[in-house]
Amino acid sequence: MSQELLQRLTPLFAPLSTLPGVAGRREALFKRLLGERAIDALLHFPSGIHAYRLVKTINEANIGETVIVQAQIMGHKPSFKRGSPHRVSCYDGSTFFDVVFFHGNAPYFNKILPDGSKKIIIGRADKNLSKWSITHPDKVLPAAPEMMIPEKEVIYPLTTGVTNKCVHRVMDAALSRLINFPEWHEIALIDDKKFISFSQAIRQAHHPQNTQDLTLSPAHERIIFDELFAHQLALHYARQANQIQIPGQAMAGNGELICRLLKELPYEPTESQKSVLHDIFEDMSRPVPMTRLIQGDVGCGKTLVALMAMLKAIESGYQTAILAPTDILARQHAETMIDLATKIGIKADILTGREKGKKREKLLESLATGQIDLLIGTHALITDSVKFYRLGLAVIDEQHRFGVEQRLALSEKGNNPDILAMTATPIPRSLQLANFGDMDVSIIKEKPAGRQPVDTKVLPLNRINDVIDGVRREIQNSAKVFWVCPLVEESEKINVSAAVDRYEQLKEIFGTKVGLVHGKMKAADKDAIMDQFINGDVSILIATTVIEVGVNVPATTIMIIEHAERFGLAQLHQLRGRIGRGDKPATCILLYGHEMSQIGKERLSTMRQTNDGFEIAEADLRLRGGGDILGTRQSGLPGFRLADFVSYPDRMGELLKLANQETKKVIKENPRLEGERGLAIRLLLKIFSKDDAIRYTRS
Repeated sequence: MSQELLQRLTPLFAPLSTLPGVAGRREALFKRLLGERAIDALLHFPSGIHAYRLVKTINEANIGETVIVQAQIMGHKPSFKRGSPHRVSCYDGSTFFDVVFFHGNAPYFNKILPDGSKKIIIGRADKNLSKWSITHPDKVLPAAPEMMIPEKEVIYPLTTGVTNKCVHRVMDAALSRLINFPEWHEIALIDDKKFISFSQAIRQAHHPQNTQDLTLSPAHERIIFDELFAHQLALHYARQANQIQIPGQAMAGNGELICRLLKELPYEPTESQKSVLHDIFEDMSRPVPMTRLIQGDVGCGKTLVALMAMLKAIESGYQTAILAPTDILARQHAETMIDLATKIGIKADILTGREKGKKREKLLESLATGQIDLLIGTHALITDSVKFYRLGLAVIDEQHRFGVEQRLALSEKGNNPDILAMTATPIPRSLQLANFGDMDVSIIKEKPAGRQPVDTKVLPLNRINDVIDGVRREIQNSAKVFWVCPLVEESEKINVSAAVDRYEQLKEIFGTKVGLVHGKMKAADKDAIMDQFINGDVSILIATTVIEVGVNVPATTIMIIEHAERFGLAQLHQLRGRIGRGDKPATCILLYGHEMSQIGKERLSTMRQTNDGFEIAEADLRLRGGGDILGTRQSGLPGFRLADFVSYPDRMGELLKLANQETKKVIKENPRLEGERGLAIRLLLKIFSKDDAIRYTRS
């Protein structure tokens, strides 16, 4: 990169505070809104346009229209009592009208609209009876002959304390630093896809001419493609560096423990499970750390696959750990695994926040000396006091509940152990590539033999007595029932039946056959109720969403979800996955309130029409955004500033696929990013803050 180009780039990568109006008390607000650097501000695009119409007299305006009108200031009528407006009488040569202010002070209003002066006033025209007015005008400009009158204003997304006028000032300064960047794509691709240049795209994005320019315009497409290209390159280099720089353990195993386990099981693994195990065993046999995600619908047998992978590691002389997001799920895994481990001759134990005192000390000592082969736990596993003797494989259950930080913390417990992540939340294919490009993905497609499809019914809440009658009949036939409510206690803001209230009501009807669990209960009390539900007299379990992940009670054949329209699709699918695990038909009843949005209706309709987790995930992405699916944000996708997979899933998928293809070509032809094009690509990575990838190119 030439010295001249570097000098021209320096102001673009300078701190945001070097732009006018940013430094000072509002600097933190601007940084939160725009980013750390001047170039980051240029990636903050307009979200709207306010169009103005020039009128000779306000009488030509439509009520509610934003107009530009020239008028003479005739006089002020200050506020005469608290709460009353300050009025400024104006005359446009034909009609009198008022400019109205509800907040502010009279000296300021006299300064911007002095008596007798002529001004250009831009604002929304309103009419009360026969009197026209403009309340809190958008702009007041001097009526000079040479004055350029704006006919529209571009609107940016804002944050409290930062006005559109302030953002415009910052953007104008940032745009003045914009240079014509060297092209980082091949000319053949630019011509084929008719892409405009990156610099031209930035300029066009900040100067939209109409509302169409605010959506997926050619300018947006070019910049989004570059963001996806930078993202895919960064993922590739990070992963490649991880595999080359970090040695792992090659695990062969002798198959003895796996054979013992298979003899204890009442069924054969499915073909899909066997296929995924083949992928995992291949990874484990290599001397580089495995990073694999097992993706499978609720009830497809991911836990068995993970257990067999852990047994292979134990056969090879290593310890293993499984990290679960909740205490309930950790104990559920422990119930299954500790019993099986004892039968096949290995030592398994559990560590959560509940293990304290001498019991905890003894467990940690056994772990550090290698006496424990398999440890099940929650976040407690990644605390500093937990030391493994020789950790070889770490399994992370419900991957989307944990961040990269927890994954790294767990991997630091051993000498670069293999990582096997699991999720029961099906991830749409487009998001797999975008968010798990640093992991290999295996999918378990089929469910174990004997699993029953769940019949889903959608009913209004006013039919709750019919539902209770149905529950009465079913529990007489020894059925078990999950009854899910969205809140623990009645909320004043949302009219939703509380779990506690529903428990009290059903206890009057069914007596001791009703139990209650929720997140505010003590762990021991929760365990006791769960035990009564699984093994005792409790037939109806009233619960909040603590049962959403992992709870396995095969005898449960009915799931009732109150105010189902308030839950996300992914969450409804997880809840429904708690039933249909035995050999009896199962029914899920979704009860909805009277006030239901269009999105709520579409969610429940989707649930009624399909049991396929991937179809549900695609619908959830469309209705709520990828953040909900991945457990991070309510909408949008983590890691992307501009790519919008929610509003334009098909087009984003196409651009992501193209970015992935181009990434593979670059890696094959110029992996060290050398020469003119290599330097241009390095610049692109820097623009999108993927600087780490540049370090990795050396490997």
